[in-house]
Formats: sequence, C-alpha cells, structure tokens
Amino acid sequence: MKQLNVLILAVAALFMAQANADLDAQAAKIQERIKPVGEVCVGADCGGVTVAAGEPRTGEEVFNTACTACHTAGILGAPKKGDKAAWDDRLAKGMDATLANALNGLNAMPPKGNCATCSDDEILNAIKFMSGR
Repeated sequence: MKQLNVLILAVAALFMAQANADLDAQAAKIQERIKPVGEVCVGADCGGVTVAAGEPRTGEEVFNTACTACHTAGILGAPKKGDKAAWDDRLAKGMDATLANALNGLNAMPPKGNCATCSDDEILNAIKFMSGR
C-alpha cells in the first residue's frame, strides 16, 4: 500500500510538472503576442532635433526640413519656391503681414507650417528664401 501511495504521488507530481510547463509555455506565447511593437522617444536623448542657442537656421535649412513638402509642389495652393508672381501677390501686403500669416497659419497651412522648433526669425528666413528676397 505504501508503494502504491508513493506511485500515486509520483504520477501526480509528473502531471503537475507537465501542467506547470504547459502554463509557462502559454504565458510565454501570450507575452510574445502582446509585446510592444515599437516605442516612441522624442528629443535629443533619442537622436531627435535639438534647437541650440545661437544663430537661427538659414532659410534654405528651414525650407529643406519643414517647407519643401508643400512649397515645392504647390500643395493646396502653397506658393512654390521661386514662383515670383505667387510670392509677389503674397508680399504685396508687406513682409510683416506675410510673416504673421506664416506664424499663425493661413488656409491649409498650419501655424509655422508645422515647424514647432522654428523661431520667428527662422520662419522669416524661409519666406525670404522661398520668395527670392
């Protein structure tokens, strides 16, 4: 009888060990399925854009990073870089008014053309670069 009890305990231990292994395998599969697919990191620590004190970026630098998507192709009526007639029309009300429109957004263009890191001087530089002024 004692041997039967030992045998029953051994079989039960084997079943429990297998059940625990199955649970561990299921848990590992679940962890794999729900793991993050990526991560978001913003700023200098992640290799992002930093704005250093000092000289503002040139109009060409700002254009190439923030303005080119719309102002190269004229998306939604954006005046194309170098299109003198289109820029003359915009600048007819003065550079200050044109800058104010760029800073605050106009029609489809969001404020600062979505260049949150651009200073007012950098936006002005971009306008001058695009308009040829």
